[in-house]
Amino acid sequence: MSANQTTSTAVGNLLEVRDLKKYFPIHKGILSRHVGDVKAVDGLNFDLARQETLSLVGESGCGKTTAGRTLLRLYDPTAGSAIYRPEPDSDGIDLFQLSQGEMRPYRRDLQIIFQDPYGSLNPRITVGNTIGEALTVHGVVTGSEMNDRVEQLLERVGMRAEVSNRYPHEFSGGQRQRIGIARALALNPKLIVCDEAVSALDVSIQAQVINLLKDLQDEFGLSYIFIAHDLSVVRYLSDRVAVMYLGRIVEIGTTAEIFSNAQHPYTQALLSAIPIPDPRRRASHIPLTGDVPSPINPPKGCHFAARCLVAEARCRDEYPAMRGPEGGHQAACHLI
Repeated sequence: MSANQTTSTAVGNLLEVRDLKKYFPIHKGILSRHVGDVKAVDGLNFDLARQETLSLVGESGCGKTTAGRTLLRLYDPTAGSAIYRPEPDSDGIDLFQLSQGEMRPYRRDLQIIFQDPYGSLNPRITVGNTIGEALTVHGVVTGSEMNDRVEQLLERVGMRAEVSNRYPHEFSGGQRQRIGIARALALNPKLIVCDEAVSALDVSIQAQVINLLKDLQDEFGLSYIFIAHDLSVVRYLSDRVAVMYLGRIVEIGTTAEIFSNAQHPYTQALLSAIPIPDPRRRASHIPLTGDVPSPINPPKGCHFAARCLVAEARCRDEYPAMRGPEGGHQAACHLI
């Protein structure tokens, strides 16, 4: 076993993340002195099972996207580990201990669908070359085989094969996102990070793309980390939900547990803001007053305490540990 490998009893997990941190340094002055850090992600712990969809939810700026990109090594982590197990009986590989060269074989397994279907595609490259580029870089197929593979992928995501010679500006937002999905599928990945993959789309197109993602998961055995703020979409698509606040997970559990029995006051406030499509029912909205604390200098106690309606004195002095059964429904709150 190499230094970059470890073993674990949780062989059913595809990914095991422990104490993930990503800080962005702040430099000032002529000498560019390091004066602090933006603690975008500050100690995440979760597992991802095979063929599971885990959603990361929370307000803008809570660290969802940074967490997803750090897991894929698009950002280098500040601390922590991400144990990836390609096969159920294989040794775990800590992705954070690999060099960029050592990461290359695993990038085939780990893909991302970006939020912006307009900015994520190169306007100067045809759709066929956009999807086929990864196939060429990794030496999977070339020439006519690549063209056949690209056409198969386009058809699988609901587009005609002949559009492969067209450019991104010739497509709608929904079509561009389908192209992005085809690109992510090109190398037969095991994990796809969906970074707000449907938030920029119209509602009717959202439904089509979400159903496509579910069908592809069943067909190819994919695992998803689904980053979103639309809780209605999360409820439909997810197996489990992790609620983030200021770089940390404050509650995690199955979708049913989170939506029917939320424990953390922040989760309860988020759920109360979901619109109810029934004019005869009145929603009991829980207001969130005040601003999110600065990730540069977060408070020493519960980060949500300043906005919480039920906070006590100890909430402002001591950060609460996660409470609940290991691997089950957990929340970080003193009042549970």
